[in-house]
This record gives sequence, structure tokens and C-alpha cells, in this order.
Amino acid sequence: MEGHRMKAAIAALLLGIGLAAGAALPAAAQSSVRVGGPVDQQADTRQIDREAPPVPTQVPGKSVAEGWHGIRLGEQGTVSIPNKQAGVLIQSEGEAWRAVRNGPLSQYGTWVLAGIMALLVLFFLVRGRIRIDGEKTGRTIQRFNAFERGVHWLTAGSFVVLAISGLNVLYGRYTLLPLIGPEPFAAFTHYGKLAHNFLGFAFILGVALIFVLWARHNIPSRHDLTWFLKAGGLFSKGVHPPAHKFNGGQKIIFWSTVVGGAALGFTGVQLIFPFSFATLEELQLYQLLHAAIAIIMIAIILAHIYIGSVGMEGAFDAMGDGQVELQWAREHHSLWVEEVTGEKISHGHHHGTPAE
Repeated sequence: MEGHRMKAAIAALLLGIGLAAGAALPAAAQSSVRVGGPVDQQADTRQIDREAPPVPTQVPGKSVAEGWHGIRLGEQGTVSIPNKQAGVLIQSEGEAWRAVRNGPLSQYGTWVLAGIMALLVLFFLVRGRIRIDGEKTGRTIQRFNAFERGVHWLTAGSFVVLAISGLNVLYGRYTLLPLIGPEPFAAFTHYGKLAHNFLGFAFILGVALIFVLWARHNIPSRHDLTWFLKAGGLFSKGVHPPAHKFNGGQKIIFWSTVVGGAALGFTGVQLIFPFSFATLEELQLYQLLHAAIAIIMIAIILAHIYIGSVGMEGAFDAMGDGQVELQWAREHHSLWVEEVTGEKISHGHHHGTPAE
């Protein structure tokens, strides 16, 4: 009897231990999964989601339609990152900028550049090269010294690179890319962009030096009116209206370079350092102005290059070695020759000043 009671007590004890172990096993399993198991991470995530406050999906007091209408208009929301401009999801002005850039700007720019090229070719076919009318003397006169020529070529050389790389940005995707393929075009555009950014400062320096050197020689005078009335002798053989060191046509080129160069420099600096001095909307406006002014300046400089090279005999020497034929100077800059040499020149049909 006593042995029977002992066996019953041992059985009850074992049953209790088994029930306690069974109750503790799920808790132990749950504790082991929390160490890093994916099942428990999902459980923790659900727990955090239940405890975290709900994330607002719209602005309080506004309907969903009103909220998206504001976003479409470019309203700025709140962001936690340093770049607060990221709060603008849709920048509507960007669509207007793209439409103008890819539409009227590109189209009218094409007309301007194609038009000036066509006019120069037509002028050359009709007028031919403007020759020195009088008999050459074999003597020369210094027109520009080495420093002046260096400033000219600094400005001219940087402008050529800027013009080519800039036109590539505007038109290269549609003209150059199909010709040379993606990889060469990508390399050309990349290095062109680098050259554009750095040589822009060389161009700004050149324009500033040009202004300092020649501004006093480019003040308009009454002789410029005579020059324009006779079209500078460009269309009439033997007609040479008097002019000082720079004639009316050259003064237009000078002030176009100075004013246009200053505008290009200002807008260019804004674009090289975005958001440092201007907002996004202002940068878009500066980019359009930069491109439009550049196209106009390219057209003007093309005419200048033509007259200063193949268009007029003896003109390139002025910026070549700086020495020009005396007879050329008498015909195209008679008043300047009088100032430099002291000789008196009869201002008739055999002296004058077509633009270089």
C-alpha cells in the first residue's frame, strides 16, 4: 500500500515537470527566433507598425485632388534631407523651358546660322574678294602690337571652342550623333563640356581686356554715319569712306562682343555654379538667354571672320603679324593713317573703310 502511494507521487511529479516544460517551450522558441530569424523580424515589424503613428498621405484640410493640384503647380512640400528643393515633386516651369529650348530657340537658331552662311556665300559670289584698289607701296604700318594680337587670339580662340561645344549641346544629338555614333559622341560631348566650362573664364578675361584696350577707339563719331550711308564701300568698288582706327562696322562688332560677351559671362557663371546665385526658375531663364545670345554672337563673328580673312585682301595681316600694307590702311582707315603718320590723305573714292 505504501509502495503504491510512492509510485503515484512520482508519476504526479513527472507529469507536472512535463507540463511545465511544454508551457516554456514556445517562449524559448520565440526567444531564439528573435536573435535574428526572419520570422521574428516580420513579427517585430508588424508590432512596430501597430505602435507607430500613421503616416499622413495628404495635407490636412485638403482633398486628394487639391493636394495633387498643388503638386502639379510646383508647391514645395516638407523633406527631412538637407536639399529642401527635393520637396518639389513636379516643376512645371521645366516643361515650358524644354518646349522653348527644343522649339523656337532651336528652330530660329538654325535659321539665323544657316541664313548668315548663305548670305556670306552669296556676297562672295556677287562681290568677290575686296581688293586693294590703289597701287601697293611695299611699305607697312603697324596696326596692332603683340599684346593686342595676343588678347584678340585669346578671345577668338576661346570663343571658337565655346561656340562648337555649345552648338553641340543644342544640336549635336540630332546632327552629330547619327554621323559618328554613341561612343565618340559621348566622348566629344564630355570633353567639350569640360572645355566649355574652363575656357569660359578665358573668354571673359579676353573680353575684359578688349574693352580696356579699344573702348576709347570705338566711341561713335560722325564719320560712322558716312560709313553706314555708303555701306562701308562693301558693295561698290573704289568707294572708301574715311574712318579712324575702327570703322562703323568694326564698332558694331566691338560693342556686340563686349555687351554680348558680358551677358554670356554672367549667365554662364550662373550655370556653372547652379543654385549658388539663382533659383531653378532663374537658371532656366539664364540658359535660354545664354543660348540665344550665343547664336546671335556666332552669326556676327562669322561675318567678322569672313571679312577678316577671305573677304578682304590684306585684312588678316592686321592680326597676323600686326603689319598692314600702307595703301590698304590709306583706303580703309585714312583718318587713322593721318593720326599715325601725319600725312594728309585726300578722302575720296580711293580711300575708305569696309569692316574687317
